[in-house]
Amino acid sequence: MTDREPTEVRVCVVGDELVAGAGDPKGLGWTGRVVARTDSPLPLSAYTLAVPGETTTALSARWEQEAQRRLGPASGDGPCVDRRLVVALGRADAGDGLSLARSRLNLANVLDAALEQRLPALVVGPPPGAPQQAGRLAELSAAFADVSGRRQAPYVDLFTPLERHEQWLSDMSTTGSTLPSQAGYGLIAWLVLHSGWRRWLGLPEDAVG
Repeated sequence: MTDREPTEVRVCVVGDELVAGAGDPKGLGWTGRVVARTDSPLPLSAYTLAVPGETTTALSARWEQEAQRRLGPASGDGPCVDRRLVVALGRADAGDGLSLARSRLNLANVLDAALEQRLPALVVGPPPGAPQQAGRLAELSAAFADVSGRRQAPYVDLFTPLERHEQWLSDMSTTGSTLPSQAGYGLIAWLVLHSGWRRWLGLPEDAVG
């Protein structure tokens, strides 16, 4: 580690197609909206590392190498970077036959590796999807929240507040798929911004719009 003050903030957001804003006509997704509303005193860059339909097993196997290439080393003679990781968990585990124990372990492995690297992590849970997956997604979200809490990683629950949210349901019915559109991504961004995002970045929370 270094005692130098950071000159920039780099956030890697690893997850599925929702991380990339798939289905958003404006191409912003929730990550673009969150970054646009984050007034950081240091330059802040978010690097989205998305793989469509990815399970936690696949995510846990590939995130580290991909993130390190964007974040750079934790110490050295180069730029001093405040390095952070957002783990945005998708819905693929709900339909892939993975056991709840395996999903928990996959997330635990990601967070433990990040902790070893002194890489602060924030976890965003899966949003509601197909109605037939509701029970499974509720179980996954609760399990992910528990794993995150045990490792003191902030957890953003998307499933509970959005499952019966009128605007979310309307947005999903309009798209005719499990991908949100502008309104849906706006709701996800709002939840991330108001679930400890600024506190996690070390910024005053009273600036949240």
